Amino acid sequence: MNGAHALLATMRANLVTTCFANPGTSEMHFVAGLDEVPEVRAILCLFEGVATGAADGYARVTGTPAATLLHLGPGLANGWANLHNARRARSPVVNIVGDHATYHKKYDAPLESDIDALAGSVSGWVHRTADTANVATDAAEAIAVSVAGKQISTLILPADISWTEGAQADEISPQPPKPVGVDTDAVALAVKVLRSNEPTVLLIGGDATHGAGLAAAARIAAATGARCYCETFPTRLERGAGVPAVDRIAYFAEAVVAQLDGAKHLVLAGAASPVSFFAYPGKPS
Repeated sequence: MNGAHALLATMRANLVTTCFANPGTSEMHFVAGLDEVPEVRAILCLFEGVATGAADGYARVTGTPAATLLHLGPGLANGWANLHNARRARSPVVNIVGDHATYHKKYDAPLESDIDALAGSVSGWVHRTADTANVATDAAEAIAVSVAGKQISTLILPADISWTEGAQADEISPQPPKPVGVDTDAVALAVKVLRSNEPTVLLIGGDATHGAGLAAAARIAAATGARCYCETFPTRLERGAGVPAVDRIAYFAEAVVAQLDGAKHLVLAGAASPVSFFAYPGKPS
């Protein structure tokens, strides 16, 4: 089994079955291997920005990671903007980037670039596989980290690692994501604040903007009198009959100041503390 087949088999075992691809020469062994792993569906995209944007959208809607397949540093750079969006949305994306063969890199070929640096600016996890025997374990870790951390994992796969035989088939097995712990002290503090009868704003994001989270936020707001908003650009905001409506935190800083006027406490549930998109003279950040 070569490295490309090991990667595909590991994706199948870990239920990553959709790959948005714009491959090149370095990724041809992955493309060839798709015929033997029909459970992994590759969708050819004619521009890398489409591939990364589609993977982000897939992850937002399904809650499970899609994969991308990009060609070297220039291909990654072409898809970078939508990877930035995916990072901000905390979308689980397994970003697979081909690279020159390990022995070819020293010649500084025309498409040679610092893939690790490019990937690091949008990824929570970046790894370069150096041995075909490690492809399966590296791929399983990439998927597990992406799911657990709701982040982009970038696996850099040199061409000769893909085409070389010797992948360890016994390493191809699902790797369950490590559970994320709950800060019980923070929960207790939030309860105390919400029961204080002092002006409080509840700001929700992430999974809290799905049906169950919205319903819980609405119940908390009704019981405590807290004002409830969601992030300006939520990952996915569920709407429809029977789903509580929630206003978004405004885009412009002065509007946010008005929304939060008089509040003494801000409780964050799956959201980051609000920051102005840009700085303006005399305005708070």
